[in-house]
Amino acid sequence: MSNYPVFIFLNLLLTIFHASGQDPPYIGHFCGNRANFTRNSTYFSNLKSLLSTLSSPNASYATGFHSATVGSGSDTVTGLFLCRGDIIPEICSDNALYAADDALTRCPDQKEATIWYNPCTLRYSDRNILSTLATSPGVLLTNTNNVTADLRDRLGEVLNSTMNEAAMIAVNSSRKFGLRRADFTPSKRFYGLVQCTPDLTSDECNVCLRRAIDGLPREQVGGRNLLPSCNVRYELYPFYSETLAPPPPPPISDTASRNTPLAQPQSRRYRNSTSLIIAIVVPIVFALLLFVAVQFYFLKRSKRSYDGSASDDGSLQFDFKTIEAATNKFSDSNRLGQGGFGDVYEGMLPNGTEVAVKRLSKSSEQGVDEFKNEATLVAKLQHRNLVRLLGFCVEGEEKILVYEFVPNKSLDYFLFDPSKRSELSWKTRHKIIGGIARGVLYLHQDSRLRIIHRDLKASNILLDADMNPKIADFGMARIFGMDQTQSNTSRIVGTFGYMSPEYAMHGQFSMKSDVYSFGIIVLEIITGKRNNNFNQTDGDSDLASYSWRIWKEGVAEELADPAIRESCEKDEVIRCIHIGLLCVQEDPADRPTMGTIVMMLCSRTMSLPDPHQPGYSFPNQDESETTNAVYVSESNIDDSSITITLPR
Repeated sequence: MSNYPVFIFLNLLLTIFHASGQDPPYIGHFCGNRANFTRNSTYFSNLKSLLSTLSSPNASYATGFHSATVGSGSDTVTGLFLCRGDIIPEICSDNALYAADDALTRCPDQKEATIWYNPCTLRYSDRNILSTLATSPGVLLTNTNNVTADLRDRLGEVLNSTMNEAAMIAVNSSRKFGLRRADFTPSKRFYGLVQCTPDLTSDECNVCLRRAIDGLPREQVGGRNLLPSCNVRYELYPFYSETLAPPPPPPISDTASRNTPLAQPQSRRYRNSTSLIIAIVVPIVFALLLFVAVQFYFLKRSKRSYDGSASDDGSLQFDFKTIEAATNKFSDSNRLGQGGFGDVYEGMLPNGTEVAVKRLSKSSEQGVDEFKNEATLVAKLQHRNLVRLLGFCVEGEEKILVYEFVPNKSLDYFLFDPSKRSELSWKTRHKIIGGIARGVLYLHQDSRLRIIHRDLKASNILLDADMNPKIADFGMARIFGMDQTQSNTSRIVGTFGYMSPEYAMHGQFSMKSDVYSFGIIVLEIITGKRNNNFNQTDGDSDLASYSWRIWKEGVAEELADPAIRESCEKDEVIRCIHIGLLCVQEDPADRPTMGTIVMMLCSRTMSLPDPHQPGYSFPNQDESETTNAVYVSESNIDDSSITITLPR
C-alpha cells in the first residue's frame, strides 16, 4: 500500500515524458465521400478557421473536450476535439495543434472527417455533429497475442463485468469517462477504459458504449474499439494514468449515512488519522512533482523547437573506431551478407547492443553532407514493423549505416526452405502478413513523410526473436510530398517478380506499386511458393496467375502450403488469398490502399469486392536482378538528383 502512490507518480511521469517528446500516434481516419470542397471555397476558409479555433492556445482543454461551429448555411462547419480523460490539458492542447495541422493531409478535400490518434479524436463536418450519436464508421484494434485456452472464459467474464462497470461510471459522470480494473489472474490485472464525447446524453453514451464493448475481441490480451462518439479499450497492463483520471462517483447510501456511529474504536481512529495525514501530504508532494514534470515538458518542447536538428545529428553519429571494433575490424566471420552496395556485418557496441553494420562500397557517389542529412531523416522512421536505423559513420571514404540487429534472418530464409517452413505456423504467417501491412501503412500514410518502398519482397522482411516482421532495405525508397500520389521515372529499380506492371513497363510508381508487391508477398506466405523461378503449372507462368486460376476454380484452400493446410483456419486463409488477389490486380485504381488492407485483415465481417485478373508480374527472373537503388528526398526533382544511396 505504501508503494502505490510512488507507482502512480512514476506512471504519470512516464506518461508525461513520453507525450512530451512525440506527436500523438496516428491510428486511423475516415473521410466522408458525401460532399467535397475546393481550396478557394468559403467552406475551406471556415474549416481552416474551425481548426484554428480548436487548436488555439486560448481553447480550454481543462475537461479534455472542445467544440466549435463556424459559418452559416451550406458553408457551416462543426467540429470537436476529444482527449482521453487522463491526459493533462497542456498535452491535450499540444495534440490538438498537431491534429489540426494533420487533418487536411488525411482528408484534403472532404467536408467530413473523423481522425483517431492514440490519445485523442478530431471530428468535423458540414452537418451538425454536436450532441448527435454516431457509432460508425469505426476502427477495431486487437493485440496479436491470444490468451491461453484455459483463460478465455475468465477473460470474457472479467471483460464483461469490468467494462460494464466502467461504462456505468462514464454514463453518470459529466466528462463521460470511466476507468475500472480487476484481478484477472493472481499475477495479472485487467485494465479497462471507456469514454464518450461529453456532449452526448447519458442514454446516448450508454448506447454507444454498449455497442463498442460488444465489438471488443474476447480472445486477445488487449483490444480497443474506436467509434466517432465513443471509444473503449482494455489491456492486461496499466495503459492510463489513474491519478489524472476523474474519480468514480461515490456510492449513494442514505442508510449508511444515517447509521454512522458516533464513537469509533481507537484503532479505527488511528487508521483514520493516518489516512488524513496521507490525504493531506501526498497531494501536496504530488502537486510539486507534477509542477516539475510540466516544466520539464515545456522545456523539452521548447528545446526540441530550437535545437532539435543539431542534437539529432550528434546522437546518430558513430565513431569509425567504435564500428571497427564492434565488427572485429569487419572480419569475414562477422559478415552476414553481401549486397550490391556493400557488405553487412554483425557487430556488438560497447554498451552491449547488437547491431547490423552496412558498409557502403567506396564507389558510392553520395556526398558526405547529403549522406548525413538523409541518414538522419531515415532514422526518424520508427515503427515496430520497420528495421530501425540507429545511426551512421562517415570518415574519409567510409560511409557506414548502423541498424538494429534482427536475429531470425529474413522471411524467405524460412518460407522457401522445405526443412524450415514448418516453423511458420498459420498463426505466425498471419501475424507476419498483418505486421508487414502495418509497416507499409506507416510508410505510406502515418509517418511525417509519404514513402514508397519500391522493393518489398520476402528477403527484405526480417524476423525478430518473436517472429514479428520488420521491413528492411530502404535503398530504393522514394519520398513523396503529402499531396503527391504518383511519379514517373526512366530508371526502373526493384526486383523482377515483385514489380507492379505499370512500374515495370512504364516507370509509373505510386503507393499502389507497393500494394502490388505486398500482394505477391501475401500469396508467397500462404502458398510457400516463390514467385520468382515459379514452376509452371498448367501454363501458369507466375504465382499470381496460378493463384487466380485456382481461385476461379473455387478451390482456393488448395493454395495453402501443405505444411499448414491441415492446421490452419481455412476461412482466414481464404480471406487472405482474397486480399492478396485484390492487391495484384492489373489496374492500380482497383487495388485497395494499405489503410483499407489493414482494416480488411483486422475484420472478419468487412465485405471484400471481387478481384479482377492479376497484372503481368515479370516472372522467372533471379531475385538478385535488382538495379541500383535511389533515395530521393524531394518529390519534384528528377531522377538525376540522387541524395542518398543506401545499401541492400
